[in-house]
Amino acid sequence: MTIETILSPTELPALAGRDLRGTACVVFDILRATSTFVTALHHGAEEIIPVSEIAEAMALRHGRPDVLLAGERDGVRIRAALSGGIDFDFGNSPREFTPEAVRGKTIVSTTTNGTRALRACAGAKCVLAAAFLNLGATVQFLAREKHADVLLVCAGTGDNPAAEDIIAAGAMAELLAAYENKRPDTSSNTFAAKTAFFVARDRLPGALRDSQNGRRLYANPELREDVAFCAQRDVFRLVAVMGGDGSLRRAGHPSP
Repeated sequence: MTIETILSPTELPALAGRDLRGTACVVFDILRATSTFVTALHHGAEEIIPVSEIAEAMALRHGRPDVLLAGERDGVRIRAALSGGIDFDFGNSPREFTPEAVRGKTIVSTTTNGTRALRACAGAKCVLAAAFLNLGATVQFLAREKHADVLLVCAGTGDNPAAEDIIAAGAMAELLAAYENKRPDTSSNTFAAKTAFFVARDRLPGALRDSQNGRRLYANPELREDVAFCAQRDVFRLVAVMGGDGSLRRAGHPSP
C-alpha cells in the first residue's frame, strides 16, 4: 500500500491533472464538514449532496423542494441575506443533525472547504468522507477492499492547512500500517501527519480545541460543544462513500 497526503487546500487544484482512477481518496474536514456528514448518515439521512456554492444548493432546492439545505460561511449557518432567498435548515454543527431531523432525508450541503475537497476528488476510484467519529470503520473498509493507493486529503481552512485534519490523517496512516502489518510506502507529507498525530494522540480533545478552528468554535458559546463532539473516536460504525453521482451515502447503499 502507498499512502500519500495532501496537507493544504492549495494542493487540491493539482488533482485535476492526476489520474486517480486507481486511488482511494479519504477527505478529512474534522471541524466540521466530514464530522457532520458522518453524523447525519449515522442518524438516518438518505444521502448528502455536497456542492461548492450557495447558488448550487439553491438551484437543487428549487428543483427538489423536499431536500434540506445545510451549510456555513465563516462557520455560521447560511441565512436568507446570504442565500438570496431562505434560511438554510441547518448550519454545519453535527449536533443539529438528529435522527428526528434527518431520517430518510436528502441533505444538500455547502461548506467553505469540505465540500470543495470532496468535489476535487471526483475522478478517484473511491472517495470517502472520514472523521475521528468513524476512523476505525473507514480503515477497515480500505483494508478489506485492498486499496493499494490511498490519498489522504486534508480540507484545511480557507487556503491554509488545518491542524485537526492533519492529525486525523496521521491517525489513519498509523491504523492502516497496523492493518497492513508492515510499513507502507508513505510520502513525506504522510510522515509529517503521523508525527502530528503522535504529538496529539494522548490529548486529542485539547489538541482540537487549541487548533485555529477549535479556538474559533470555542469562542462561540453555541458551537463550542462541537469541538469535543468531533474529537470522539470510533463512535459510529459506518463508512461514508461518495458515489458516481456525487452524493455521499453509507457504504452498501448504492446510488439509485
